[in-house]
Amino acid sequence: MSSRRARIERNTKETRITASVNLDGTGVGIFNTGLPFLDHMLDQVCRHGLVDIEIKAEGDLEIDAHHTVEDIGITLGQALAEAWGDKKGLRRYGHAYVPLDEALSRVVVDLSGRPGLEFHVEFPRARVGDFDVDLFHEFFQGLVNHARITLHADALRGCNAHHIIETVFKAFGRALRMACEHDARQGDAMPSTKGSL
Repeated sequence: MSSRRARIERNTKETRITASVNLDGTGVGIFNTGLPFLDHMLDQVCRHGLVDIEIKAEGDLEIDAHHTVEDIGITLGQALAEAWGDKKGLRRYGHAYVPLDEALSRVVVDLSGRPGLEFHVEFPRARVGDFDVDLFHEFFQGLVNHARITLHADALRGCNAHHIIETVFKAFGRALRMACEHDARQGDAMPSTKGSL
């Protein structure tokens, strides 16, 4: 099995981002984004997806976190797309339900080659600490567009904003892990009747 690793650099007038991914990792996350709550959420993806991710980001946080969060999603999406390559032999689909106390979320992923995001997550407050929770949609939109995947995220219940978004990131990690696994029954076949994804 070939190495499923990638490293992407993205530099704009607003941000400088480097993202490294190892799909066959052990769940190690190394983050230096200037956004501790986002780092905490990304660490959930690593731990529950058993993927190693390293992200370094410098952005115009003096304005706000929007550009940095969106561009981290874009760069991570590009790295994921490069790491899984042509997708032959992969399960393609993944799903997970994850609870955290009163919160419960479901995430479903398709490595479809077609960007699509259905993000049905409502928060009882606008911020967790000083992090604007609206930016989580921007993160996933950037990731989906550049990984070229379909992602459905549904927060089914919850009243604590921290718990709600943490269940989404944990479920995303577990769904991604399932979708990226090799399916021994199909060997190196493309998981699509079209012959390509």
